[in-house]
Amino acid sequence: MTKFLLIQHHTAMGTWAPADVQRHYDYQRDLDDELDRAGELVESQGLAGDSHLVAGDGVAGVLPALSGFRIVDVETEDRALRIAARASAAPGPGGAPLASPIDVRRLLTP
Repeated sequence: MTKFLLIQHHTAMGTWAPADVQRHYDYQRDLDDELDRAGELVESQGLAGDSHLVAGDGVAGVLPALSGFRIVDVETEDRALRIAARASAAPGPGGAPLASPIDVRRLLTP
């Protein structure tokens, strides 16, 4: 088994209808539950606030916002990519798939 970090980029929800926000969160929780039952989910976290780039002893800039991450432990990279594709397809306004960008990176530690 190999662990992968799936980093989900921020999607602004400020103008979404409350039902669309709820549908989106329900989809993400359902995916986490499915991965947990399959023994593939290590951790899942939402993120808040700005991302700061720190270099040396000072803040060098602000990075694009991220909405969350998952760590999955799977048999193959292909499986990690399929999980990322499902997370990317989370519903947005009106239930349409968002196709939000997700970075997939293999972790070096087992």
